[in-house]
Amino acid sequence: MKIARYETDEGTFWGVLEGDVLHRLPGDPFGALVPTDTRDRLQAVRLLAPVRPGCVFGVGLNYVAHIAEAGAATPEIPLLFMKPPGAVIGPGAPIPYPPEAGELHFEAELAVVIGRAGRRIPPERALEHVLGYTCANDISERVIQKREMAQGALLICKGHDGFCPLGPVIATDLDPAALRIGARVNGVLRQDSNSADLLFSVAELVSYLSRAITLQPGDVILTGTPSGVGPVVPGDEVEIFVEGVGSLVNPVVAEADLPQPGPAPR
Repeated sequence: MKIARYETDEGTFWGVLEGDVLHRLPGDPFGALVPTDTRDRLQAVRLLAPVRPGCVFGVGLNYVAHIAEAGAATPEIPLLFMKPPGAVIGPGAPIPYPPEAGELHFEAELAVVIGRAGRRIPPERALEHVLGYTCANDISERVIQKREMAQGALLICKGHDGFCPLGPVIATDLDPAALRIGARVNGVLRQDSNSADLLFSVAELVSYLSRAITLQPGDVILTGTPSGVGPVVPGDEVEIFVEGVGSLVNPVVAEADLPQPGPAPR
């Protein structure tokens, strides 16, 4: 099953995608997935990020080949960080290139969407708490990242608004242990790997996080990026693909060229 979140003239909805038809759900996808009789044509809607996460957890150095590529020591426990919910954008939305950026990198990732709350979840039960999987792009600003990591931090380099594209859909009933994952920039293949290369599996990550944090429906875990990451600049188009999910495509646009938000309401 593929679940999309989308916008029409009537509002924002979730739906089950079959071909080019969305079977509208009565609410969010964390309850019974029983569609209503309302149908929407895919071509007539705007796809949004398929989930509105409360928490976005990231995992660094979690592909064996990427660890070797980076010349880093193999982590003994998951190397975790977080992205603010405001970093999340959907398919087709522009990735902002901030004026402070010195080197912006794309990172193809398999994203896990939590479907059922839980704490201290044993690894053998972890996948029961997963709704499904989507594509993610863990945008990272490397110059800021080096300065932050020198002080033991990892936030601004990963947390700018727009630095977490997700989509296009949540795919359920996938085996996360062996999915092809990769990235293309301007149509050129830059990353091409498989989740079989993960150091810590999806089940291990869900279980490890839940030892300390009650995972909630809609939370997202970015499971790490494979080897081949690299820079992007304004004018580039980045495609992230995950087997069984599809492709997430976003342009890179200078932040100065994007509409600026108005003042917050008082």
